[in-house]
Amino acid sequence: MLGDWKCLFDEFKKTPYSASLHSFLEEEYAKGTVYPPRDMVFQAFKLTSPKTLKAVIIGQDPYHNPGEAMGLSFSVPKGIDLPPSLVNVYKEIENDLGVNMDFENGDLSGWAEQGMLLLNAYLTVRAHKPLSHSRSEYVEFMKCTLRYIDTLQQPIVFFLWGNFARQFKKLITNKNRLVLESVHPSPLSANRGGWFGNHQFSRCNDFLSQNGAKPIDWLAH
Repeated sequence: MLGDWKCLFDEFKKTPYSASLHSFLEEEYAKGTVYPPRDMVFQAFKLTSPKTLKAVIIGQDPYHNPGEAMGLSFSVPKGIDLPPSLVNVYKEIENDLGVNMDFENGDLSGWAEQGMLLLNAYLTVRAHKPLSHSRSEYVEFMKCTLRYIDTLQQPIVFFLWGNFARQFKKLITNKNRLVLESVHPSPLSANRGGWFGNHQFSRCNDFLSQNGAKPIDWLAH
């Protein structure tokens, strides 16, 4: 799928941020432990094509503990305990749709393969140091990505969870979009209210169905 995003990557390569980011990552991966593994940095783009894109979940940066980060926002490999935020995502899907989620499996590759771009704004992180790669180059790449997605004509749903994700709303201008905003699903935010009961997942599927697109199967792994 990565080749389907060639226009985006070609556009970013024209910017001064591309070479700077490449040099930074070369140095970081050479001198220490960085997540996700180097070959999974662009995993979100490898699993989801712009041709079939139907939803976007924006995360902040990858999980920073061993074995968790897999290049997809909020996702962890099967067999890894679900992070608290993903637990709350699953709980809300259950509440919203009346289904039983598999809390033993946090691998969201099945969502990505249906056309959901699980995109972290910062694609990498140093081990045990959250937000250690919160660099301007990644912000510029995120802006390029969202501007490119805005040129796509199919219906697309954006999930903006928390203030960090919501800052990118201004880049979503295409009228054929549904933007779903809420607090972040982390326990700190969700337990204060504003996460549970928003019916975001059914609203996503209703929008897709009404616009002739196949709904997301949230049970898929």
